Amino acid sequence: MSFWEKLLNAIGSTAGNALSAVVEAIRTVFEGDPETRRKVAFSVAIIALSAKMAKADGVVTENEVNAFREIFEFPPDQAKNVARLYNLARQDVAGYEAYAERLASLCETCTKNCPVLEDVLDGLFHIAKADGLIHEKEMAFLLHVAEFFHMSEERFEQIRARHVSGGRDPYKVLGVSRQDDFPTIRRRYHGLVYENHPDRLVSRGVPEEFHAIANERMAALNAAYAEIEKERRAA
Repeated sequence: MSFWEKLLNAIGSTAGNALSAVVEAIRTVFEGDPETRRKVAFSVAIIALSAKMAKADGVVTENEVNAFREIFEFPPDQAKNVARLYNLARQDVAGYEAYAERLASLCETCTKNCPVLEDVLDGLFHIAKADGLIHEKEMAFLLHVAEFFHMSEERFEQIRARHVSGGRDPYKVLGVSRQDDFPTIRRRYHGLVYENHPDRLVSRGVPEEFHAIANERMAALNAAYAEIEKERRAA
């Protein structure tokens, strides 16, 4: 039995109060398997919050569906289970604020700027921008979710800067100031490279499919650093 089937069997089929059932199932069904529990918690957070984001925006485009599949390349025989979880979240009477708050409680650290929750937000940004533009309602949704994730404004701006199209500020991407000297910027860059190494993502419970998004993140970090380095050398 796949972990999707275990989870959904524990939840039942009532959409009206799915949130409590989902969180309790993650806590109990996978209690003796922390690695699977981390992976399930991460996957459910992306699925449930992307469903809520679609509901907030009112439109689900084909590009957004494709972006979702880039994160979750699930086996064909599990498509119905994933769709069922998505629909349960979308129809749940609980608002996305409750989902963000309860899913954040599954983070092992529950500290400010939790890296697992940053990975979740990165995935949501990836889906939101799939149609070429992050709409106003989607950005408000993402900002509000970040608040429930106890994410600092500076960290949110750093993530947002990686995903905006056109006029990307390399200093915001790296989370540094234009007043910082280059050695400080270089240390910050190397720290981000370490944080986002594939081995670190695996240890956080990030599914293998999400590594495509991680590669996109690394490309943005590398481009930002290269741009700052070129600018400083020319000065």
